[in-house]
Amino acid sequence: MNQETEITVRFCETDAAGHVNNTSYFIYLEEARGKFFEKIVPDRNATPGRFIIASTKCDFLAQAYFNQKLTVSTRISKIGTKSFSFDHMIKATDTGLLVAKAEAVIVCFNYEEQKTEPIPSNLRNVLEGHLVTN
Repeated sequence: MNQETEITVRFCETDAAGHVNNTSYFIYLEEARGKFFEKIVPDRNATPGRFIIASTKCDFLAQAYFNQKLTVSTRISKIGTKSFSFDHMIKATDTGLLVAKAEAVIVCFNYEEQKTEPIPSNLRNVLEGHLVTN
């Protein structure tokens, strides 16, 4: 399943060069992952504070600008024992131009013990139902 989130670029997300600052893309990705989880796990109490980001990267392919609409496509691309991965594509909504490609590795984490832990079976089942591997 691909989840799509539309973003409108705010002025404060641009820089002196007039385009979206590189750090703003990570905010868009975080928002898209949050909306993805809202859709697949509507009960937020089922997974409180169980995730941390182990790795994230973003390849910038084109510029985006103030007031432009962007569409962030989000999908689960891999599921491991303790972690799972998201793939993201950010496109200009009006033209379909690919602006950025990104990925994030999310790890299940036990805050009391301060260590990683296996993905709970109920969450694994939900993730597996949304895994896209192509």
